[in-house]
This record gives sequence, C-alpha cells and structure tokens, in this order.
Amino acid sequence: MLFAGAGVSINPHPWRFQPHPEVWLLLVFLIASFIYAVRVIGPRVAPTGHVISQRQLRLFILMITLLWLATDWPMHDIAEEYLYSVHMVQHLVLSYFVPPLALLCVPEWMFRILIGTGRTYRVVRFATKPVVAGIAFNLVVMITHIPKLVNLSASKGPLHYSLHILLVTTALMFWMPVCGPLREWQMKPGGKMIYMFVLSFVPTIPAGWLTFATASVYRHYDTPIRVWGISVLGDQQAAGGIMKLGGSVFIWVIIIFLFFKRFIGNFHEQQSYLHQDNMPESEIVGTQAPLLYEDVTRTFAQVRPPKEE
Repeated sequence: MLFAGAGVSINPHPWRFQPHPEVWLLLVFLIASFIYAVRVIGPRVAPTGHVISQRQLRLFILMITLLWLATDWPMHDIAEEYLYSVHMVQHLVLSYFVPPLALLCVPEWMFRILIGTGRTYRVVRFATKPVVAGIAFNLVVMITHIPKLVNLSASKGPLHYSLHILLVTTALMFWMPVCGPLREWQMKPGGKMIYMFVLSFVPTIPAGWLTFATASVYRHYDTPIRVWGISVLGDQQAAGGIMKLGGSVFIWVIIIFLFFKRFIGNFHEQQSYLHQDNMPESEIVGTQAPLLYEDVTRTFAQVRPPKEE
C-alpha cells in the first residue's frame, strides 16, 4: 500500500531493503582499478620503487567505506524519499569527506598517469585553480538547494545520480588546491587557510534559509510518513544545522590544524632552553684540536701583569 503525499506516492515502509546494483558496480570498479594500478602499473612507473604507503591504503579503505555508506541502503533511500536532514548528511559526506580522502589516497605517479601531459592536463589544471574551483563548488551547492530541482531530482533517479556526480566532481576541484596529489598545484598553508575561510561562508546562506523557514520548503519531503517521528519543520531545521555546523566545523578544524602546523610547529623547539645532546659545532670552542693544560699555562705566561698604581 502506498500513501499519496504532496502528489507523490510514498511507501509506508521506509526501512525496507532496496538494492542498488549501480552503486555496487561502481565500488567494485573503483576497488579493482585501484588494485590493478597499484599491483601492475605502479611497480613499472613509480619512482624508486615506492608504489604506495600504508597511510594511503588506509585512506582508500576509509574513502570507499564512506562512499558506500552514503550511496547505498539505507542512507540513500531515507535521504531520497523521507528526510531532507539525512539527504544533507549524504551531501556532506560526498562533498567534504570522500573527495579529500580520494585525493590523499592517490599516489602522485597514479594521478600523473590519469591526467597525462596534453589537453586533459590543461583542462584539469584550469578547473582546479582556486578561484575556478571555489566558484564552481559553491555554485553547485547553491543550485542543488533550489526547491524545484530538489523536488524533481528526488523523484527521478537519473537526475539524482547526475547531481551527485556533479557535486563530487566540483568537490574534487575544490579540495585539489588543499590536498591534491601534486605539490605544485597546492597553495601554501597561509593561502589554504584564507581559501577555506572565505568559501566556508557560502553554504551558510541556504543553511540559514532552511533553519528559519516557517513552512515546508521542499514539497517532496512533506510526507505523512515521518521517520523517527521528525516533523517537516524539524527535519528542515536539522538539515540547516547540519549544513551550517557540519561543513563549517570541519573546515575550521582543518584551518586550525594548518595554523598550528605552519606557525606553531617549531615554536617549542626554537624557544626551549632544555639541554640538547647534539650541540651545534659553531657553539663549541676548540673544535679543531683538544685544549691541553700546557696550552693554557703558556698563554697566561705571555700575558703581561697589570701595572700597579
């Protein structure tokens, strides 16, 4: 039995299992491609035989896990059909967590093979410049919260997946100047902090709009089936809070980390008065030859005593 809510048929069983073979195929493809690149291509092209680090392997596993949780049952189905707040969590994972993990787990040699040195390289380089990437990402964030587009995409699977692809793509562009595989494409720590600080304010616009709305903004989510008993307005307010606090807090944690790493990292070492076992040679007197007692007495004998007045 289906309920009709706001002109849309709603299944009364939100926790029913719904298979998503397209998601499973995507994950299998990513895992297989990564393993093939590391096992077959890496040993041939990686400099000094260093194919991949343990840290990059762990980040890849974490990235795949988060991507699976955000795009498969039950998060995807609850987000698409019932709760906009879960939809916001899904977008938060796909734009703030998965993209930087994907960039951090890719070795430099693998990324250079993917982009080559021709037209693809030039297109990717232009798209990941801070100004272009920042504008594109925040423009997509604003567009994906337009009520008509949200209502339409939530009821049409291909459009919904297309928006997810667009969101992840622009998020990869956004994070490239911060943690991309190529060092020469990254900004300096001070530039990274300013870049993320400026762009962290844009998502607060739709977040504030959702938080303080007094009526249902998205018709698709105004349904009689309320998961966990959350009302329509409560769902919208939670979505606004997740968007404002979740993304902003995550970005500010990174800004604070970069600040301490860049400006405070060597402060203790430079200001410490503790004894160091390895004293610089420039501070050691007589590094050319050992100073003997005979040398001291000979030097004092050559010094004239002061005259008595």
